[in-house]
Amino acid sequence: MSDYSHIYHLLSFKVVSDYEYVRSGVCNVFMASKPLAGMRMTKVTERNTKVDWAQFLQEIAEHYQAARKITLVMDNLNTHSPGALYEAFPPDKAKALWGRFELSTHQSTVVGSTSPRSNSM
Repeated sequence: MSDYSHIYHLLSFKVVSDYEYVRSGVCNVFMASKPLAGMRMTKVTERNTKVDWAQFLQEIAEHYQAARKITLVMDNLNTHSPGALYEAFPPDKAKALWGRFELSTHQSTVVGSTSPRSNSM
């Protein structure tokens, strides 16, 4: 067996390949879902700004024109506030739009964001 010891030695090494992540850019994806109906609305934007979020809320409200109230369950970001609507629209339109929505107080239903928020990006 001593004649083949160098082969056993060579076979014991694992091939290691190194992976290097190359960042090609970023984007933001807004998503609204209606799970029981199997429906999703998505919108891809270059950034996650207050105006982008306000415009997405407007799209949701337009899609559900017949709804009296639309319930929002969302992550707690500084861009997700009623003030964002006032930055994007005139005051009367912002107030009317915000009146269509209600925030869920069931914070335990929010699992979290799928993208890490860090200053290293």
